[in-house]
Amino acid sequence: MSIVMDEIISQSLLAKERRLAERIKSLKTVIVAYSGGVDSSLIAYYAKALLGENAHVVIAVSPSLAADDLDAARAQASLFEWNLVEIGTDEFENEDYQRNDDMRCFHCKATLFRELAELAKTQKIGSIIYGANMDDRSDFRPGRIAAEQNAVIAPMDEAELTKAEIRTLARRAGLPSWDRPANACLSSRIPRNIPVTIESLTKVEASEKFVRALGFKVVRVRYHSNKAMVEIGSDELYRLKVEPYLVNKIEAALIDLGFDEITIDPRGYRQGAANHEAHGTPVVAHSV
Repeated sequence: MSIVMDEIISQSLLAKERRLAERIKSLKTVIVAYSGGVDSSLIAYYAKALLGENAHVVIAVSPSLAADDLDAARAQASLFEWNLVEIGTDEFENEDYQRNDDMRCFHCKATLFRELAELAKTQKIGSIIYGANMDDRSDFRPGRIAAEQNAVIAPMDEAELTKAEIRTLARRAGLPSWDRPANACLSSRIPRNIPVTIESLTKVEASEKFVRALGFKVVRVRYHSNKAMVEIGSDELYRLKVEPYLVNKIEAALIDLGFDEITIDPRGYRQGAANHEAHGTPVVAHSV
């Protein structure tokens, strides 16, 4: 694969990119488990560039994928002519998934990878690849267990690419997702051991869509039954002080969507915040 390099790309990153390209080429035919996030987008980009029609980009559509994220994934795939294949997954029919314990992501990914394995078998495609990277090794990722059990390959992890390096390569490739904020599935907004339902995800999705429409890039609405904990990117929180009317707008909209109490977390977005109750003095808490 021949790619024009910028001076800003380090020799170390060049070497990792070569390892990534060699690994993908060695697989001959692949299904790319695509979500529209920067990791799976970069894998799709290289797979299509290296393998052409032997790379099949597939996205799973389910209630846990926000409509805006699906639209962005479709638009990017169309831009790069990836001939995106959409499949439905039925994780919501699995009581183990709905239970929402520490292994929820395992059950989700296991469902996805089984569906992809069936597709690979039918289409005579040799391998399934996904976007896990080296940074994921330091976190508890049940989805990696599902990948290992289903022989799903993580070429970027094998090449020891970090998230920052992936964003550098994605930016150079012109992928719209290169600076897209990390955005886990909607089910991640439900605290552990509170059952996940389609109704709760619909409420969360509508709430986040409203807050993003106010111009905030990083938004999470944590679902606690009739209570909503709103997290905004920490570097965006200043807007609530200089534009205090935004607080009232968020409050009113989420109350209209069915929440009785809304709290805006003064610490901003924190990865993994769904695993514990928020604490500290809120910017605003409103109840009706």
